[in-house]
Amino acid sequence: LDEALKLMAAHGNRARVLAGGTDLLVQLRGGRRSADVVVDSKFIPELNELSYDAQKGLTIGAAVPCCEIYENKDVSSKYPGITDAASLIGSIQIQGRATLGGNLCNSAPSADAIPPIIVLGGVANISGPNGSRQVPVEDFCTGPGQNVLQPGEILVSINMPAPQAHSGANYLRFIPRNEMDIAVAGVGSSVVLDASGQNFVSGKIALASVAPTPVFAKDAGDSLAGKPVSDATIDEAAQKAMADAKPINDMRGTIKQRVHLVGVLTRRTLNTAVNRARGEE
Repeated sequence: LDEALKLMAAHGNRARVLAGGTDLLVQLRGGRRSADVVVDSKFIPELNELSYDAQKGLTIGAAVPCCEIYENKDVSSKYPGITDAASLIGSIQIQGRATLGGNLCNSAPSADAIPPIIVLGGVANISGPNGSRQVPVEDFCTGPGQNVLQPGEILVSINMPAPQAHSGANYLRFIPRNEMDIAVAGVGSSVVLDASGQNFVSGKIALASVAPTPVFAKDAGDSLAGKPVSDATIDEAAQKAMADAKPINDMRGTIKQRVHLVGVLTRRTLNTAVNRARGEE
């Protein structure tokens, strides 16, 4: 990591970090980005950590490929919302290279990994010339393709706290084709239920592809707290999530369609998250 940071410092804005390369190489070839130096992070130990601890939670290094994430038993059993996203990114070949860290740093509004990381309380661990710092993932993206990383900084890993008892999460997206397409809309939801499984203790909802950045729909998630698990409660949260969506019309979908999809996907992800919290899925 120290060597990588020195390379980044020496070349400033002319250096790029390669995590998986599935975005960066396409952008370099297409002229959307340029670089004098590409720093390969696939052999930097700190960026390749994948570990779970009952106290510290889950650490996913920025260079860990998606296939290692969804094949990990701790991730699949304790963080199924992350598995949902990791198994959706590109084709099976892409998943052997692509990383959640790269997905986050590419900072596309449609990024599939970001909403589930947000609703699971993810924190980005960043190192740079001025030391290390942590940024909540909901604050990481600042615009389309833009984020909080300063010149010379590297995303090292993402941390998510250990899951609470009676909790569950889910991520879903809508795409025109079965795979390898960009989300028209995506929603990640997480919930914590009481011991009876009949009432919400708390909830979080995040949206993809419906604003210039991924959206942390805080009011929608907060509206669940203390209420019974019911269609009415879930529908209220879905309506609030729809109000937080600020999409555009483009070749993949209309504003009206995307707002509608946010409501549909919010209901579906909340219902799946509830089932998972009850141990039913």
